Amino acid sequence: MSHNSVSSISLVLEIKGKFRVNCELKRHLSPKTVGMISRSIPLKGNVHKFGTSGIYFGIQITSGVERPRNEFKRGDIAFYPVGNCICFFYVDTKNGKSMTPIGKILTGIDELEQAAIGDEILFYDDTG
Repeated sequence: MSHNSVSSISLVLEIKGKFRVNCELKRHLSPKTVGMISRSIPLKGNVHKFGTSGIYFGIQITSGVERPRNEFKRGDIAFYPVGNCICFFYVDTKNGKSMTPIGKILTGIDELEQAAIGDEILFYDDTG
């Protein structure tokens, strides 16, 4: 599935034992943050819920906000610098938290609603 380019990085978000979702990080959205995340792949953690609009997991990357936004559409991926988290949105959302846009969910957006708090989450390059 991997088809990385200068402008994008194809990744898989897997909720272990449940499902896999294809994603793409886009360098043009936030070059510094996307670069830091891509160099840290593979990543893993535990699912947390972002209200009723998405899921997120914590990572070991520290970065300030880059090209901040507080409105995200269904399928957007963002980095939340205050909690060092990657967020995956399955519904449109507007909130008071500034986040860094980093990519898009390409397939299986509806599956994300089935993720439960505490599920193991894996984020990796599918080079197989």
